[in-house]
Amino acid sequence: MHFDTLALRATHQPDPATGAVVAPLHLSTTFARDTANELPGPYIYSRANNPTREALETALAQLEGGRVAMAFSSGQAAAMTIFQALRPGDHVLIGTDAYYGTPALLEEVFHPWGLTYTRVDMRDLNAVQSSLHENTRVVWCETPSNPLLHITDLLTVSRLAHEAGAIVVADNTWASPALQRPLDLNCDVVMHSTTKYLSGHSDVLGGALIFGKDDAFAQRVRQLQTLSGAVPSPFDCWLVSRGIKTLGVRMRAQMATAQAVAEFLDGHPAVEAVHFPGLSSHPDRALIQQQMNGPGAMLSVQIRDTDGGNGATEALRFIGKLNLITRATSLGGVESLIEHRASVEGPNSKTPKNLLRMSVGLEHPDDLIADLAQGLS
Repeated sequence: MHFDTLALRATHQPDPATGAVVAPLHLSTTFARDTANELPGPYIYSRANNPTREALETALAQLEGGRVAMAFSSGQAAAMTIFQALRPGDHVLIGTDAYYGTPALLEEVFHPWGLTYTRVDMRDLNAVQSSLHENTRVVWCETPSNPLLHITDLLTVSRLAHEAGAIVVADNTWASPALQRPLDLNCDVVMHSTTKYLSGHSDVLGGALIFGKDDAFAQRVRQLQTLSGAVPSPFDCWLVSRGIKTLGVRMRAQMATAQAVAEFLDGHPAVEAVHFPGLSSHPDRALIQQQMNGPGAMLSVQIRDTDGGNGATEALRFIGKLNLITRATSLGGVESLIEHRASVEGPNSKTPKNLLRMSVGLEHPDDLIADLAQGLS
């Protein structure tokens, strides 16, 4: 089945009571018992389960080819719950180029609690293998990575991790299941910030975990989801489900525009480097074609330094001149966004100071290129 059809079938659930084509929104936090004090269905309290959240979780499992899915109040809440399911003394392996909030969770919250972790270049398979320890429980992959769009060989990393007794969690936020299905590449868990491409309209906060097996680890995470209460509201779940319906067509349109934008920036005299999986010069081109159905719509650009500094001045001057592209954090929405990552990440950021991350939206490519051209002039 083609992805567009799957996305619609997974989220198209007419109401059996009324025949309403659009699924109803169940806002209730609690559910009534009958005269015998029995529950008529599986719902008791919305922290544990809710029909609207259950519908989203079922759809997410179908999209990623998983057995079970769990929705959370944010991508960070989803990541935190994975780490909470581990034990003090366990070890996590994570990429050097990853969303800065994930290693921040490990360093600021879980390392004092007793987790250890190692950061490694996930493209270096020898380094990955040598960094796996007897107590390694999770290998956290992010591909394409944030913000340099490095590509991880998920099949090989999964094999190495499984040989060491670890599971692989793949952050699939940037690619989405429209372009990549990590469970098909032998990963164990897929993580999403549903805030991004799955919802697609910059108006909802959410996260998700999808498991290839409904095993003891998945059940532990489900228990933590219920006990901690880091769950999305029914309305947020309804919005994500609505966004999924158009994910395929949005992604195709945004990818085509991102390709045009990346090709314009590549080779521009004011640009030092462009990081985009769709460029023929991308070092991981063969791997991209092997495990992805397209390059996505995210790119990063490094602005050339002209005054003997680190390029930050030129990068900030450039985005200050943009009129059409919004200077804002986040990604995956229908509007194009750009941000100076080092400023967002703070003084300890490892991101190059001249790097700008761009989420390409649904504007016409000619208009975006014109805005970028005048900004670079």
